[in-house]
Amino acid sequence: MTQVYVGIGSNINREESIRGGLEALSKKFGELTLSDIYESEAYGFDGDNFYNLVAGFQTDLPVNGLNAALKGIEIDLGREQHGKKFLPRTLDIDLLLYGNLVQHDKNVDVPREDIEQYAFVLKPLADIAGDFRHPETNKTFAEMWSAFDKQDQAIWPASMSVE
Repeated sequence: MTQVYVGIGSNINREESIRGGLEALSKKFGELTLSDIYESEAYGFDGDNFYNLVAGFQTDLPVNGLNAALKGIEIDLGREQHGKKFLPRTLDIDLLLYGNLVQHDKNVDVPREDIEQYAFVLKPLADIAGDFRHPETNKTFAEMWSAFDKQDQAIWPASMSVE
């Protein structure tokens, strides 16, 4: 079994989309470790605010199979697939970490570079995997969050909880 972490986000029907995504992940992978949910402004486009969190779980799926399963959950919950990055979305589930695997190709990007770029990814990851080390930098996610420039990207606790 491999420990994985995924980033989950939505800015369309946020609560319904997040709850649906968590239910689907739980049914497929079992017990989830969840961060708190954070709210942030849309990044890279004008749109409604996002809810974001990180979920951790174990899987025996190979990395490509896991990616396919995550995309299937997105589609099942109404995500339109148009290949553009900065658009509103019902549900976005991004593979952040697949154990200590380092693989950057057209099919897999782990560890995902977004970890170091966005507060809405790094903060919830640090919340539940703070002592885990980034496979490329060898810094813990707690260290990375502590050093992150928080001035440009505001995030705050969302009114939704995952209880």
